[in-house]
Amino acid sequence: MGPFFAHLATRVASAAGRPAAFVIALSIIIIWGVTGPLFGWSDTWQLVINTGTTIVTFLMVFLIQNAQNRDAAAIQAKLDEVIRAIEGARNEFIGIEHLTEDDLDQIRGDIEAEFGEKSVRTKALERLISRR
Repeated sequence: MGPFFAHLATRVASAAGRPAAFVIALSIIIIWGVTGPLFGWSDTWQLVINTGTTIVTFLMVFLIQNAQNRDAAAIQAKLDEVIRAIEGARNEFIGIEHLTEDDLDQIRGDIEAEFGEKSVRTKALERLISRR
């Protein structure tokens, strides 16, 4: 089931992000709204859209999260390979995505402290701001 779900999640996430998906969703909402008077704005009429959107949202969360998890893992593997391949890169950074948030904050603080008060990031931001 794993490969099938991964394939399905990728396809659905890709399709959901296209303009056609938005147009279809918008069309459904417009059709639903226009049919309101036909059904006398009934509770059942409202329940149809509420139930439909809840089900779609619930399922999409899992499908999109699966696709994002795999994308993030693939990107992380590629970054780890770049770190491993570049001479002088710190191999101890490979796998740090498994650390806790506090550990990552500490590492980021240590790296920024290495560059001193005027870090590369700060200099880049100053250049960007000065262009205005």
